[in-house]
Amino acid sequence: MAAATATKMLLLLRTTGKPLPSTANRRLISNVYRLNFNTAGRKCGRISVKSMANESDRSGGGGGGTAATAAIVGGLIAVPVIGWSLYTLKTTGCGLPPGPGGSVGALEGVSYLAVVGIVAWSLYTKVKTGSGLPNGPYGLLGAVEGLSYLALLAILVVFGLQFIDKGFIPGPLPGEECFG
Repeated sequence: MAAATATKMLLLLRTTGKPLPSTANRRLISNVYRLNFNTAGRKCGRISVKSMANESDRSGGGGGGTAATAAIVGGLIAVPVIGWSLYTLKTTGCGLPPGPGGSVGALEGVSYLAVVGIVAWSLYTKVKTGSGLPNGPYGLLGAVEGLSYLALLAILVVFGLQFIDKGFIPGPLPGEECFG
């Protein structure tokens, strides 16, 4: 009798009617209805309903929680600082001045490290999952990711032009060429 029973599966996907807050918290709710029919087409079993939800991106490397918040805040500060630094480098041949107690120079250095870190995190996530970082709250993490890639491209272009024009790229500490 078991050989005469055929099983058919009907999958229905359903999402909630409320707007989803962000990619990091998005959950796709799917209900699976399994109906058993015998070969004559009569129902011969009960309906079992299973509800499945994807885990939040917080558990994986996808970007939720503290790391995403730090990347958003750091990226939103770092990208304009790098823009200022690259403009100063192109117009004067030197990076930003050290500032009081070296604070401006330190902010410049940390900004370069933050952009490289965000791009590295994005590339790691791309290799691991096949897609980049999630959008994050209000799309800010995705925006920071895109701006970081643009900043890295600008860094490569301006550093290349600096090397061609002046023959050197200023080091991280004040030297003879700059602020020495």
